[in-house]
Amino acid sequence: MDSTIIIMLVVAYLLGSIPSGVWIGKIFYGKDIRQFGSGNMGTTNTFRVLGKKAGIIVLLVDMLKGTLAACQPYLFGSHINVLIIGCAAVIGHVFPLFARFRGGKAVATSAGILLAYSPLFFLVAWVIFLTTLYLSSMVSIASMVGMTLITLLSLFFFHDYILTLIALALTIFVFYRHKGNIARIRSGQENLVPFGLVYKRQHQKK
Repeated sequence: MDSTIIIMLVVAYLLGSIPSGVWIGKIFYGKDIRQFGSGNMGTTNTFRVLGKKAGIIVLLVDMLKGTLAACQPYLFGSHINVLIIGCAAVIGHVFPLFARFRGGKAVATSAGILLAYSPLFFLVAWVIFLTTLYLSSMVSIASMVGMTLITLLSLFFFHDYILTLIALALTIFVFYRHKGNIARIRSGQENLVPFGLVYKRQHQKK
């Protein structure tokens, strides 16, 4: 394997390993978010534990990790597909070197990779995610539905088979990482965001 590709993969993994939620929580709030809420270090738990401002920052940082990692082939003039390099950032986010290999669920970082690969498709993905989030009031459902539809759209509308294969792999991985959420959804105990149709309907009953 070309040494440049190896360097890009290592850098992508290290970028993905940056535990933004953990570091921001400890430095600015004196909290380890892994000890609160769902115990996850990702965006959703950051919103829940630290609030909107911290959540937005973590979301942007986690996306930026994927974007910067995936943009490396452009910087190095390499012909390797940016999605392949970006996947190393996803691995780093899920199994972070700097957080004892216990990371997030890879949704935000995957979105960052998509931004580097296709800004148009990135916007489409955000519309899908936000629409599903509003309808369900659940980040977990929005994440899983969003990844599934991205895979289908890349195959049937964009005819991008490399993106389809990688999106399919990431979709399976995201579903696996959300297995606890799936169990809570089935039992009606999944956490809701404080907006959207399901949230409004539940609060109207009270």
